[in-house]
Amino acid sequence: MARNAPFLTPQLKLLIVDDSNVIRRRIERSQQIEQLQVVGVASNGAEAIEVFRQTDPDVVTMDITMPEMDGLEATRLIRAWEDGRGQHIPIIAMTAHAMSGDRERCLEAGMDDY
Repeated sequence: MARNAPFLTPQLKLLIVDDSNVIRRRIERSQQIEQLQVVGVASNGAEAIEVFRQTDPDVVTMDITMPEMDGLEATRLIRAWEDGRGQHIPIIAMTAHAMSGDRERCLEAGMDDY
């Protein structure tokens, strides 16, 4: 057995959902610090559901306001899909427009943090 072998921990697989290229890139750059592996990106809620099913992430960052389908509806649909599988992947709300009541709406939709 090798001496001083580094302690290896598995990287968490991250799905980034945001309609802003700038925000997605910023999250991707910050993931290096947190030892996360970006396994997928999506620019709206409908894409998020498809990429979620394909990539099996460990955690999701979800924008709230996006075209086609917002993050709240995408989260509800992901939670419904998970229910039949006995899963619960953490979904963290991310938004640039924090409004009164947003935290509660996110948690009610099934997000884990805001």
